[in-house]
Amino acid sequence: MSDNATPARRRLFDQAWLLMMLPPLFWSSNAVLGRAVSGEVPPVGLAFWRWTLGMLLVLPFAWRHLRHDARALAKQWPVVLLLSALGIAVFNTFLYVGLHTTTALNAVMMQSSMPVLIVLMSLALFGDRVTPRQGVGIAVSLAGALTLIARGDPAVLIGLQLAAGDLWVLAAVLGYAAYTALLRRRPAVHGLSFIAVTFAGGAAMLLPFYLWESVGGNPMPITPTALGAVAYVALFPSIAAYLCFNRAVALVGANTAGMCIHLMPVFGSVLAILFLGEQPHLYHAAGIGLIAAGILLATRRTKT
Repeated sequence: MSDNATPARRRLFDQAWLLMMLPPLFWSSNAVLGRAVSGEVPPVGLAFWRWTLGMLLVLPFAWRHLRHDARALAKQWPVVLLLSALGIAVFNTFLYVGLHTTTALNAVMMQSSMPVLIVLMSLALFGDRVTPRQGVGIAVSLAGALTLIARGDPAVLIGLQLAAGDLWVLAAVLGYAAYTALLRRRPAVHGLSFIAVTFAGGAAMLLPFYLWESVGGNPMPITPTALGAVAYVALFPSIAAYLCFNRAVALVGANTAGMCIHLMPVFGSVLAILFLGEQPHLYHAAGIGLIAAGILLATRRTKT
């Protein structure tokens, strides 16, 4: 049975469509949960313990691969460190901070502009060619993101009256777009080795900020809500989502894999309405419509 199980698992881990479906579901639930516990669980504490627990859970399975991959990881330590900062330390911490002053719906829908931002990052960092149609798609999708940030009111943008939470989420999205584009530079190591090292690196970067948050009067509570939140985000939005997304990028490339994130508004809206009682507004529909149109333009392949 074991001889058949391993090839079956490998075939499952080669299904790009499945690998691209699961991360947006888990990340959408991460935003909804982060909003739900924002009054009880401090943002840096949630991020720190998320990655610490995630690393501890992965380590027993990654250990034998780490011994084999140690030299490759050490050789490319600057890239590993940068990816740990952008994709682990920055993204989720900024997201959790933002969720204290913006809604889960807004956070999820702003993240849906990430596929186009990944195209922009790939252009800026590696000179990937952008076609005129992709350029139009980028502009349309960013217009949708601005619609969400402004909550449908142009005066917000004109008066620069952006909510602090929206700015934190936008910074988080930019960080993860850069992480995704830079994944092409990751060491050629096993997926478990990579996430174990980046999880550990991200947690280490967050440690001084976690201590500062705790000493400043906002320690991590030891309650069922806090413990349950940490356990969930460590298992699903962390380990499962990152393994699937990193593998999808390896299979189909950053720009194509990033397309999966346009599913976040679908999953996130349903979860936020069901579990948080948040109300959808007309500007949500307008913003996501523009983002979806931009993504279709930016990612559609030209027949040759």
